[in-house]
Amino acid sequence: MMLFALPHTRGPCFVCRWLCQCLYWNVGNVRMDREDTGRASGTQMILGLCVFLLSTTSTVIAADQSVLDAEQARVAMIERVAPSVVAIFASSGNGGGSGVLITPDGYALSNYHVTSGSGTFMKCGLKDGKLYDAVIVGIDPTGDVALIKMLGRDDFPAATMGDSDTVQTGDWVFAMGNPFLLATDFSPTVTAGIVSGVRRYQYPAGTILEYTDCIQTDASINPGNSGGPLFNATGQLVGINGRGSFEKRGRVNVGAGYAISINQIKHFLDGLRGGRIVDHATLGALVRTGNDREVMVDEVLEQSSAYRRGLREGDEIVSFAGRPIGSVNQYKNVLGIYPDGWTVPLVYRREGKRSEMLVELRSLHRASELQAKPKGPEGPRPRPQQPPGDPKKKPEPKPQPDDAPHPPGGPAEEAKAPEQWKHLFEEKAGFANYYFNQLEQKRVLAGLSEFTSLSALTGRWKFAGQTADNRAFVVTLADAGLGMTIGKDLVFFQPLDNSEPQDEPPNTGGLLIALHHFKQMVTTGPSSFSVVSYVGSQPLDGRGPTVDVLATQAGIVQTRWYCHRQEGRLLGWDSSLGNDVDPCSVRIDSTAEFDGRRCLGTWTVRYGDQTFGTFHNAVIELQAAK
Repeated sequence: MMLFALPHTRGPCFVCRWLCQCLYWNVGNVRMDREDTGRASGTQMILGLCVFLLSTTSTVIAADQSVLDAEQARVAMIERVAPSVVAIFASSGNGGGSGVLITPDGYALSNYHVTSGSGTFMKCGLKDGKLYDAVIVGIDPTGDVALIKMLGRDDFPAATMGDSDTVQTGDWVFAMGNPFLLATDFSPTVTAGIVSGVRRYQYPAGTILEYTDCIQTDASINPGNSGGPLFNATGQLVGINGRGSFEKRGRVNVGAGYAISINQIKHFLDGLRGGRIVDHATLGALVRTGNDREVMVDEVLEQSSAYRRGLREGDEIVSFAGRPIGSVNQYKNVLGIYPDGWTVPLVYRREGKRSEMLVELRSLHRASELQAKPKGPEGPRPRPQQPPGDPKKKPEPKPQPDDAPHPPGGPAEEAKAPEQWKHLFEEKAGFANYYFNQLEQKRVLAGLSEFTSLSALTGRWKFAGQTADNRAFVVTLADAGLGMTIGKDLVFFQPLDNSEPQDEPPNTGGLLIALHHFKQMVTTGPSSFSVVSYVGSQPLDGRGPTVDVLATQAGIVQTRWYCHRQEGRLLGWDSSLGNDVDPCSVRIDSTAEFDGRRCLGTWTVRYGDQTFGTFHNAVIELQAAK
């Protein structure tokens, strides 16, 4: 049998030629050596191998082509999304991190622990090699998220946000960013891996920072990757890289990185766009693991909405916000993805009976905790010490924020704001940047335009009509006081003097004062209130359409106004006579025209979990001030 030196030519043609040569020479060998049985049998084995290889060549070629196609698709995807990846630097030049653009007008996501050390204004580089100015917009100190706005363009390349609830263990993912500040031309570094786990919980470690419902990946996340995007195989943004587990020596990733899920960020995104320091939520209850591994309520605050709805110690939590609860970690995971003020469904079991309630979530932190000045970029972290008595045992890697390389020392000095952009920042207590809150206020208030014709009618108002149960009613809103009659016998009055507002009619949460605030909002506008702010967005009443939320306050009365997120129109409002009490909830079922002016048509009033009544206005008398 003859041996052949394989030429360097590649491709299927070379394979076919080589097999044909083997076949030709070995057929000759069989013919010449047919008397030599042993040699013939060996040659026949070669012939058989050649036939087999020839028969499978097309399959091999097809498989190779599919690999090449997948590679080309991956390269194209990375090329498509890479322009949206941001390299973030402090204006002073100290430290850095990563981010990702999410809108063409320049809004970009990053980590709070990245931007907190970069100052109010920062520098951001893109793959195009250009450096742009950027300003802080909103921050989430608990969830380790920040929103910035890059400046100078309105056509930035933006990533497409995906659905992180569809991410599964084993999915391919790609982490992008600027680890170790390697890319001096701002071209992002790409690392690939799989999703190692979903809905992971990372407890707070000496700070209020808490990672809930996060994505675990073995894609390499190193110092400088913080705030950068985690893309799925189709190039959709499914997370923001933040924490990593690092080896005992140095800051080298050991294959356990964590990304904040994009669906959690979506819950907070409008609040961040409003320039707020957003807070996460608490139910107002402590839970524990029961004897049968069920999640039991250990304690409930009496001031909480959950307590007012009937949740008590010893109840079993079955599901929360639509997700089954099988452990304390699962409960913390779900709770941690919601902002304070949201309403969510809760299912519990007591003595074998399942019940459901809607609960309003409370703020997790005090305002002073959220507004504490961050420590900024830090120097080298202390190394974990070996456990005493066991020098051979290595300590477990601990998850920690993946800071970019920083010089030792405290926070970077605040650089001077660029002259052309300094108007884009307004400092105010409780806000990361009040300038952007005012922008959102103006946008939402524009949704009240259907009531513009009422603006001059600041005098006496009178509503008259029928309730859903066919009782006549009359509402009077005057400068001296507020009154209401229902049927023949029920009369209610609220003076407008220096006395505190009352729950009138009783068990409405203060309907008269709530209607008075509606009149003030559509006539005088925001100037009627001592406090006005844009809160963010949420599902109306936990299950309805997404609404923008505007908060106002006058005296002790706090009101939240709900405007349809897409259509802008006012859907209703909640007015509370103080903290930790159920509000009077007014929902606008329809509006109607009276003498050419649009006002409330049919409206429903609820208090707690009870409906007080539905009212249909038949006559409205509106007067200008005398």
